[in-house]
Amino acid sequence: MKRLFTLVFTLSVISVFAQDTIRVMHYNLMYYGEVNSYCTALNNPEADKNGYLKTIIKYVKPDIFTANEVAPNATKHQTLMSNCLNVDGVTYYQKCNFSNVSSSDLSNELYFNSTKLGLVSQVNIPTSVRDINIYRLYYKSWNLSTTHDTAYITCIVMHLKAGSAGTDATERATITNTLMGYLNSLGIADNYVVMGDFNVYTSTEECYQNLVNYSNASIRFNDPINQPGDWNSNPTFASFHTQSTHTTSTGCFATGGMDDRFDHIMISDYIKNGSNHFQYFTGSYKAVGQDGNHLNQDINSGTNTSAPDSVIQALYGMSDHLPVTMNIRVDQTVGIKNYEEPAFLNVNFQNPVVADMHVTIDLSIKEKLTIDIVNLLGQIIFSTTTGNNGSSVDITIPTKDLEKGIYFLKISDKTSNCTIRKFVKE
Repeated sequence: MKRLFTLVFTLSVISVFAQDTIRVMHYNLMYYGEVNSYCTALNNPEADKNGYLKTIIKYVKPDIFTANEVAPNATKHQTLMSNCLNVDGVTYYQKCNFSNVSSSDLSNELYFNSTKLGLVSQVNIPTSVRDINIYRLYYKSWNLSTTHDTAYITCIVMHLKAGSAGTDATERATITNTLMGYLNSLGIADNYVVMGDFNVYTSTEECYQNLVNYSNASIRFNDPINQPGDWNSNPTFASFHTQSTHTTSTGCFATGGMDDRFDHIMISDYIKNGSNHFQYFTGSYKAVGQDGNHLNQDINSGTNTSAPDSVIQALYGMSDHLPVTMNIRVDQTVGIKNYEEPAFLNVNFQNPVVADMHVTIDLSIKEKLTIDIVNLLGQIIFSTTTGNNGSSVDITIPTKDLEKGIYFLKISDKTSNCTIRKFVKE
Protein backbone atom coordinates (compact mmCIF):
# COMPACT_ATOMS: atom_id res chain seq x y z
CA MET A 1 0.00 0.00 0.00
CA LYS A 2 1.35 3.43 -0.88
CA ARG A 3 1.72 5.72 2.08
CA LEU A 4 1.49 9.46 2.49
CA PHE A 5 3.97 10.91 4.92
CA THR A 6 3.74 14.35 6.50
CA LEU A 7 6.16 16.39 8.55
CA VAL A 8 5.85 18.22 11.86
CA PHE A 9 7.98 21.23 12.49
CA THR A 10 7.60 24.72 13.87
CA LEU A 11 8.09 27.66 11.55
CA SER A 12 8.59 31.26 12.53
CA VAL A 13 8.16 34.07 10.08
CA ILE A 14 9.71 37.43 10.79
CA SER A 15 10.08 40.13 8.20
CA VAL A 16 11.77 43.43 7.64
CA PHE A 17 11.22 46.43 5.39
CA ALA A 18 12.26 44.99 2.04
CA GLN A 19 10.73 43.98 -1.26
CA ASP A 20 11.61 41.55 -3.99
CA THR A 21 9.82 39.89 -6.90
CA ILE A 22 9.56 36.16 -7.52
CA ARG A 23 8.74 35.11 -11.08
CA VAL A 24 6.83 31.82 -11.31
CA MET A 25 6.59 29.74 -14.48
CA HIS A 26 4.77 26.48 -15.15
CA TYR A 27 5.26 24.45 -18.34
CA ASN A 28 4.18 21.09 -19.75
CA LEU A 29 7.39 19.90 -21.43
CA MET A 30 5.80 17.27 -23.67
CA TYR A 31 7.61 14.05 -22.80
CA TYR A 32 10.98 15.57 -22.00
CA GLY A 33 13.50 12.71 -21.95
CA GLU A 34 10.78 10.08 -22.33
CA VAL A 35 10.38 7.96 -25.48
CA ASN A 36 7.26 5.99 -26.34
CA SER A 37 5.48 4.72 -29.44
CA TYR A 38 4.30 8.15 -30.58
CA CYS A 39 6.83 10.57 -29.03
CA THR A 40 10.10 9.19 -30.32
CA ALA A 41 13.74 10.21 -30.51
CA LEU A 42 13.02 11.31 -34.09
CA ASN A 43 9.90 13.47 -33.69
CA ASN A 44 10.66 14.76 -30.16
CA PRO A 45 14.48 14.76 -29.90
CA GLU A 46 15.88 15.63 -26.48
CA ALA A 47 18.82 17.59 -27.91
CA ASP A 48 16.44 19.90 -29.80
CA LYS A 49 14.22 20.29 -26.74
CA ASN A 50 17.25 21.32 -24.67
CA GLY A 51 17.93 24.15 -27.10
CA TYR A 52 14.31 25.28 -27.20
CA LEU A 53 13.88 25.22 -23.42
CA LYS A 54 17.18 27.02 -22.90
CA THR A 55 15.92 29.85 -25.12
CA ILE A 56 12.61 30.05 -23.25
CA ILE A 57 14.21 29.98 -19.80
CA LYS A 58 16.70 32.72 -20.73
CA TYR A 59 13.78 34.87 -21.92
CA VAL A 60 11.45 34.34 -18.94
CA LYS A 61 14.12 34.06 -16.20
CA PRO A 62 11.87 32.26 -13.70
CA ASP A 63 12.76 32.06 -10.01
CA ILE A 64 10.35 29.14 -9.59
CA PHE A 65 9.99 26.82 -12.59
CA THR A 66 7.60 23.89 -12.30
CA ALA A 67 7.26 21.27 -15.00
CA ASN A 68 4.93 18.49 -16.08
CA GLU A 69 5.83 15.63 -18.43
CA VAL A 70 9.44 14.99 -17.47
CA ALA A 71 10.67 11.41 -17.82
CA PRO A 72 10.27 9.51 -14.51
CA ASN A 73 14.02 9.26 -14.19
CA ALA A 74 16.14 11.27 -11.74
CA THR A 75 18.95 11.49 -14.28
CA LYS A 76 16.68 13.24 -16.80
CA HIS A 77 15.60 15.76 -14.16
CA GLN A 78 19.27 16.58 -13.57
CA THR A 79 20.02 16.66 -17.32
CA LEU A 80 17.29 19.24 -17.83
CA MET A 81 18.77 21.48 -15.15
CA SER A 82 22.32 21.13 -16.51
CA ASN A 83 21.43 21.70 -20.16
CA CYS A 84 18.60 24.22 -20.00
CA LEU A 85 18.85 26.19 -16.73
CA ASN A 86 22.41 26.25 -15.41
CA VAL A 87 23.96 27.36 -18.70
CA ASP A 88 25.94 30.32 -20.07
CA GLY A 89 27.30 31.34 -16.69
CA VAL A 90 24.12 30.70 -14.68
CA THR A 91 24.76 28.34 -11.75
CA TYR A 92 22.06 29.21 -9.24
CA TYR A 93 19.23 26.83 -10.19
CA GLN A 94 18.61 23.88 -7.90
CA LYS A 95 15.95 21.19 -8.06
CA CYS A 96 13.79 19.39 -5.56
CA ASN A 97 13.70 15.64 -4.96
CA PHE A 98 12.67 13.33 -7.78
CA SER A 99 9.49 11.39 -7.03
CA ASN A 100 7.24 8.94 -8.81
CA VAL A 101 5.38 7.09 -6.06
CA SER A 102 2.39 6.75 -8.43
CA SER A 103 4.54 4.70 -10.87
CA SER A 104 3.55 6.90 -13.79
CA ASP A 105 5.25 7.17 -17.17
CA LEU A 106 5.65 10.92 -16.49
CA SER A 107 6.71 13.01 -13.50
CA ASN A 108 6.76 16.57 -12.18
CA GLU A 109 9.59 18.76 -10.95
CA LEU A 110 10.27 22.13 -9.33
CA TYR A 111 13.47 24.08 -10.03
CA PHE A 112 14.27 27.25 -8.10
CA ASN A 113 16.66 30.19 -8.02
CA SER A 114 18.80 29.31 -5.00
CA THR A 115 19.99 32.92 -4.56
CA LYS A 116 16.41 33.82 -3.63
CA LEU A 117 14.83 30.61 -2.36
CA GLY A 118 15.55 27.40 -0.51
CA LEU A 119 13.64 24.14 -0.02
CA VAL A 120 12.05 23.53 3.37
CA SER A 121 10.07 20.34 2.76
CA GLN A 122 8.52 18.14 0.10
CA VAL A 123 5.51 15.84 0.31
CA ASN A 124 4.58 13.51 -2.57
CA ILE A 125 0.97 12.33 -2.70
CA PRO A 126 0.33 9.26 -4.88
CA THR A 127 -2.81 9.20 -7.04
CA SER A 128 -4.24 6.90 -9.70
CA VAL A 129 -2.64 9.05 -12.42
CA ARG A 130 0.48 10.94 -11.26
CA ASP A 131 1.98 12.33 -8.07
CA ILE A 132 0.78 15.53 -6.48
CA ASN A 133 4.04 17.20 -5.41
CA ILE A 134 3.95 19.74 -2.59
CA TYR A 135 7.08 21.85 -2.14
CA ARG A 136 7.55 24.34 0.70
CA LEU A 137 10.14 27.05 -0.02
CA TYR A 138 11.63 29.80 2.08
CA TYR A 139 12.69 33.22 0.90
CA LYS A 140 16.34 34.12 1.43
CA SER A 141 15.87 37.57 2.86
CA TRP A 142 18.88 39.87 2.89
CA ASN A 143 19.18 39.69 6.70
CA LEU A 144 18.67 35.93 7.01
CA SER A 145 22.08 35.49 8.64
CA THR A 146 21.11 37.76 11.53
CA THR A 147 17.36 37.18 11.97
CA HIS A 148 17.45 33.44 11.17
CA ASP A 149 13.84 33.73 9.96
CA THR A 150 12.04 34.60 6.76
CA ALA A 151 8.82 34.06 4.77
CA TYR A 152 7.48 30.80 3.31
CA ILE A 153 5.51 29.77 0.23
CA THR A 154 4.12 26.36 -0.77
CA CYS A 155 4.01 25.32 -4.44
CA ILE A 156 1.80 22.41 -5.48
CA VAL A 157 2.35 20.74 -8.86
CA MET A 158 -0.30 18.52 -10.47
CA HIS A 159 -0.85 16.96 -13.89
CA LEU A 160 -4.46 15.84 -14.10
CA LYS A 161 -5.97 13.12 -16.30
CA ALA A 162 -6.36 14.05 -19.96
CA GLY A 163 -9.49 13.34 -21.95
CA SER A 164 -13.07 14.51 -22.42
CA ALA A 165 -14.85 11.34 -21.29
CA GLY A 166 -16.88 11.32 -18.13
CA THR A 167 -14.46 8.89 -16.49
CA ASP A 168 -11.58 11.29 -17.22
CA ALA A 169 -13.45 14.15 -15.55
CA THR A 170 -14.19 11.92 -12.57
CA GLU A 171 -10.49 11.11 -12.12
CA ARG A 172 -9.60 14.80 -12.33
CA ALA A 173 -12.16 15.57 -9.65
CA THR A 174 -10.87 12.79 -7.41
CA ILE A 175 -7.33 14.14 -7.58
CA THR A 176 -8.21 17.75 -6.77
CA ASN A 177 -10.44 16.55 -3.96
CA THR A 178 -7.50 14.55 -2.61
CA LEU A 179 -5.35 17.68 -2.64
CA MET A 180 -7.94 19.86 -0.92
CA GLY A 181 -8.58 17.19 1.69
CA TYR A 182 -4.86 17.10 2.45
CA LEU A 183 -4.62 20.89 2.77
CA ASN A 184 -7.72 20.89 4.94
CA SER A 185 -6.11 18.31 7.23
CA LEU A 186 -3.20 20.68 7.83
CA GLY A 187 -5.56 23.26 9.32
CA ILE A 188 -3.49 26.15 7.93
CA ALA A 189 -4.53 28.97 5.62
CA ASP A 190 -1.28 30.02 4.02
CA ASN A 191 0.70 31.08 0.94
CA TYR A 192 -0.34 28.32 -1.46
CA VAL A 193 0.19 28.22 -5.22
CA VAL A 194 -1.18 25.32 -7.27
CA MET A 195 -0.06 24.88 -10.86
CA GLY A 196 -0.12 22.36 -13.63
CA ASP A 197 -1.72 20.99 -16.75
CA PHE A 198 -5.25 20.50 -15.44
CA ASN A 199 -6.66 19.22 -18.77
CA VAL A 200 -9.93 20.95 -17.91
CA TYR A 201 -12.26 22.38 -20.58
CA THR A 202 -14.53 24.54 -18.46
CA SER A 203 -14.49 26.18 -15.04
CA THR A 204 -17.75 24.44 -14.17
CA GLU A 205 -16.04 21.04 -14.17
CA GLU A 206 -15.97 19.42 -10.72
CA CYS A 207 -12.18 19.23 -10.52
CA TYR A 208 -11.92 23.01 -10.95
CA GLN A 209 -14.80 23.72 -8.59
CA ASN A 210 -13.04 21.64 -5.93
CA LEU A 211 -10.25 24.23 -6.05
CA VAL A 212 -12.28 27.46 -6.20
CA ASN A 213 -15.33 26.52 -4.10
CA TYR A 214 -14.00 24.02 -1.55
CA SER A 215 -16.08 23.72 1.62
CA ASN A 216 -13.28 25.25 3.71
CA ALA A 217 -13.24 28.76 2.26
CA SER A 218 -9.91 29.63 3.89
CA ILE A 219 -7.95 27.30 1.59
CA ARG A 220 -9.77 27.94 -1.68
CA PHE A 221 -7.78 28.91 -4.75
CA ASN A 222 -8.24 31.92 -7.02
CA ASP A 223 -7.65 32.41 -10.72
CA PRO A 224 -5.30 35.45 -10.79
CA ILE A 225 -6.92 36.74 -14.00
CA ASN A 226 -10.49 35.83 -12.97
CA GLN A 227 -11.44 34.27 -16.30
CA PRO A 228 -14.00 31.52 -15.61
CA GLY A 229 -15.98 30.08 -18.49
CA ASP A 230 -16.09 27.47 -21.22
CA TRP A 231 -12.57 27.84 -22.56
CA ASN A 232 -12.52 25.26 -25.37
CA SER A 233 -12.42 26.87 -28.84
CA ASN A 234 -13.99 30.01 -27.39
CA PRO A 235 -12.66 33.22 -29.00
CA THR A 236 -13.49 35.12 -25.80
CA PHE A 237 -10.54 33.34 -24.16
CA ALA A 238 -8.14 33.41 -27.12
CA SER A 239 -5.66 35.47 -25.11
CA PHE A 240 -5.52 32.79 -22.40
CA HIS A 241 -5.38 29.53 -24.39
CA THR A 242 -2.27 27.43 -23.71
CA GLN A 243 -2.81 24.39 -25.99
CA SER A 244 -2.16 23.41 -28.77
CA THR A 245 0.76 25.20 -30.39
CA HIS A 246 0.30 23.02 -33.52
CA THR A 247 -2.31 22.43 -36.19
CA THR A 248 -0.32 19.54 -37.66
CA SER A 249 1.92 16.98 -36.03
CA THR A 250 4.47 14.32 -36.85
CA GLY A 251 2.76 12.08 -34.31
CA CYS A 252 3.88 13.43 -30.94
CA PHE A 253 2.26 16.83 -30.38
CA ALA A 254 -1.51 17.28 -30.16
CA THR A 255 -3.07 19.24 -33.00
CA GLY A 256 -5.97 21.65 -33.43
CA GLY A 257 -4.17 24.93 -32.88
CA MET A 258 -4.55 27.27 -29.88
CA ASP A 259 -7.98 26.46 -28.45
CA ASP A 260 -7.74 25.22 -24.84
CA ARG A 261 -6.82 26.70 -21.47
CA PHE A 262 -5.33 23.58 -19.92
CA ASP A 263 -2.41 25.12 -17.99
CA HIS A 264 -3.00 27.14 -14.84
CA ILE A 265 -1.33 28.84 -11.90
CA MET A 266 -3.78 29.52 -9.06
CA ILE A 267 -3.26 31.29 -5.75
CA SER A 268 -4.68 31.17 -2.25
CA ASP A 269 -6.38 34.16 -0.62
CA TYR A 270 -3.17 34.86 1.32
CA ILE A 271 -1.26 35.48 -1.91
CA LYS A 272 -4.16 37.27 -3.59
CA ASN A 273 -4.49 39.69 -0.67
CA GLY A 274 -0.85 39.82 0.47
CA SER A 275 -1.80 38.64 3.96
CA ASN A 276 1.45 36.85 4.73
CA HIS A 277 4.40 38.50 2.95
CA PHE A 278 3.73 37.23 -0.59
CA GLN A 279 1.29 38.96 -2.96
CA TYR A 280 0.34 38.42 -6.59
CA PHE A 281 1.56 41.26 -8.80
CA THR A 282 -1.66 42.37 -10.51
CA GLY A 283 -1.51 42.16 -14.29
CA SER A 284 1.59 39.94 -14.40
CA TYR A 285 -0.15 36.65 -15.31
CA LYS A 286 0.21 35.56 -18.93
CA ALA A 287 0.69 32.66 -21.30
CA VAL A 288 4.10 33.20 -22.88
CA GLY A 289 3.83 33.64 -26.65
CA GLN A 290 0.05 34.11 -26.61
CA ASP A 291 -1.01 37.28 -28.46
CA GLY A 292 -4.72 36.41 -28.68
CA ASN A 293 -4.60 36.29 -32.46
CA HIS A 294 -3.92 32.60 -33.07
CA LEU A 295 -7.20 30.87 -32.28
CA ASN A 296 -7.09 27.40 -33.92
CA GLN A 297 -3.73 28.30 -35.49
CA ASP A 298 -0.07 27.39 -35.00
CA ILE A 299 1.48 29.72 -32.44
CA ASN A 300 4.14 30.73 -34.98
CA SER A 301 1.71 31.26 -37.85
CA GLY A 302 2.11 34.62 -39.57
CA THR A 303 3.01 37.44 -37.18
CA ASN A 304 3.36 37.03 -33.43
CA THR A 305 5.13 39.91 -31.72
CA SER A 306 4.25 38.93 -28.14
CA ALA A 307 7.82 37.62 -27.72
CA PRO A 308 11.02 37.63 -29.79
CA ASP A 309 10.79 35.43 -32.87
CA SER A 310 13.44 33.05 -31.50
CA VAL A 311 11.22 32.48 -28.46
CA ILE A 312 8.07 31.96 -30.55
CA GLN A 313 9.88 29.36 -32.66
CA ALA A 314 11.22 27.68 -29.51
CA LEU A 315 7.70 27.53 -28.04
CA TYR A 316 6.45 25.88 -31.23
CA GLY A 317 9.27 23.33 -31.23
CA MET A 318 9.34 22.56 -27.51
CA SER A 319 5.81 21.46 -26.66
CA ASP A 320 2.16 21.50 -27.65
CA HIS A 321 1.56 23.69 -24.58
CA LEU A 322 2.57 27.25 -23.74
CA PRO A 323 4.12 28.09 -20.37
CA VAL A 324 2.17 30.30 -17.97
CA THR A 325 3.94 32.86 -15.79
CA MET A 326 3.20 35.37 -13.08
CA ASN A 327 5.07 37.55 -10.60
CA ILE A 328 4.74 37.49 -6.81
CA ARG A 329 5.93 40.39 -4.69
CA VAL A 330 7.70 39.50 -1.44
CA ASP A 331 6.79 42.26 0.99
CA GLN A 332 8.30 41.76 4.41
CA THR A 333 6.71 44.05 6.97
CA VAL A 334 7.43 43.86 10.69
CA GLY A 335 5.55 41.03 12.35
CA ILE A 336 5.95 37.49 13.65
CA LYS A 337 3.76 34.51 12.99
CA ASN A 338 4.34 31.13 14.60
CA TYR A 339 2.52 27.92 13.84
CA GLU A 340 3.03 24.20 13.51
CA GLU A 341 2.68 22.39 10.21
CA PRO A 342 1.46 18.79 10.58
CA ALA A 343 3.60 16.12 8.88
CA PHE A 344 5.27 12.66 8.86
CA LEU A 345 7.72 12.70 11.75
CA ASN A 346 8.73 14.62 14.84
CA VAL A 347 12.28 15.95 14.97
CA ASN A 348 13.75 17.25 18.20
CA PHE A 349 17.14 18.81 18.90
CA GLN A 350 18.63 21.70 20.83
CA ASN A 351 18.82 24.87 18.75
CA PRO A 352 21.18 26.77 18.61
CA VAL A 353 23.76 24.00 18.42
CA VAL A 354 26.96 24.54 20.39
CA ALA A 355 28.86 21.24 20.03
CA ASP A 356 27.67 18.06 18.32
CA MET A 357 23.99 17.84 17.41
CA HIS A 358 21.88 15.25 19.23
CA VAL A 359 18.72 14.51 17.27
CA THR A 360 15.68 12.44 18.24
CA ILE A 361 13.38 11.37 15.42
CA ASP A 362 9.97 9.87 16.21
CA LEU A 363 8.37 7.78 13.47
CA SER A 364 5.37 5.53 13.77
CA ILE A 365 6.54 2.97 11.21
CA LYS A 366 9.81 1.27 10.33
CA GLU A 367 11.56 3.32 7.69
CA LYS A 368 15.11 3.90 6.49
CA LEU A 369 15.99 7.60 6.61
CA THR A 370 18.72 9.67 4.99
CA ILE A 371 20.03 12.51 7.14
CA ASP A 372 22.01 15.38 5.60
CA ILE A 373 23.54 18.60 6.84
CA VAL A 374 23.30 21.29 4.15
CA ASN A 375 24.90 24.74 4.12
CA LEU A 376 23.35 27.96 2.79
CA LEU A 377 24.84 27.28 -0.64
CA GLY A 378 22.89 24.04 -0.87
CA GLN A 379 26.00 21.88 -0.46
CA ILE A 380 25.71 18.63 1.50
CA ILE A 381 28.52 18.67 4.06
CA PHE A 382 27.48 15.58 6.03
CA SER A 383 25.30 12.60 5.16
CA THR A 384 24.32 9.37 6.84
CA THR A 385 21.50 6.83 6.84
CA THR A 386 19.73 5.29 9.78
CA GLY A 387 17.12 2.63 10.35
CA ASN A 388 14.08 3.09 12.51
CA ASN A 389 12.40 0.58 14.78
CA GLY A 390 8.97 2.12 14.43
CA SER A 391 9.11 4.34 17.50
CA SER A 392 12.15 6.63 17.70
CA VAL A 393 15.82 6.89 16.88
CA ASP A 394 18.57 8.93 18.52
CA ILE A 395 21.55 10.03 16.46
CA THR A 396 24.58 12.20 17.14
CA ILE A 397 25.75 14.33 14.21
CA PRO A 398 29.28 15.75 14.28
CA THR A 399 28.79 19.52 14.14
CA LYS A 400 31.23 20.80 16.76
CA ASP A 401 33.81 21.74 14.12
CA LEU A 402 31.36 23.59 11.87
CA GLU A 403 31.89 27.31 11.46
CA LYS A 404 29.32 29.53 13.12
CA GLY A 405 26.29 30.25 10.96
CA ILE A 406 23.03 28.84 9.58
CA TYR A 407 22.70 25.24 8.40
CA PHE A 408 19.88 22.85 7.53
CA LEU A 409 19.11 19.38 8.80
CA LYS A 410 17.46 17.46 5.95
CA ILE A 411 15.68 14.16 6.64
CA SER A 412 14.33 12.13 3.69
CA ASP A 413 12.58 8.82 3.28
CA LYS A 414 12.83 6.37 0.37
CA THR A 415 9.96 8.00 -1.56
CA SER A 416 11.63 11.44 -1.45
CA ASN A 417 9.35 12.96 1.18
CA CYS A 418 11.57 15.23 3.19
CA THR A 419 11.71 17.92 5.82
CA ILE A 420 14.43 20.48 6.32
CA ARG A 421 14.93 22.01 9.75
CA LYS A 422 17.02 25.13 10.04
CA PHE A 423 19.53 25.40 12.87
CA VAL A 424 22.15 27.86 14.05
CA LYS A 425 25.67 26.74 14.93
CA GLU A 426 27.21 28.89 17.64
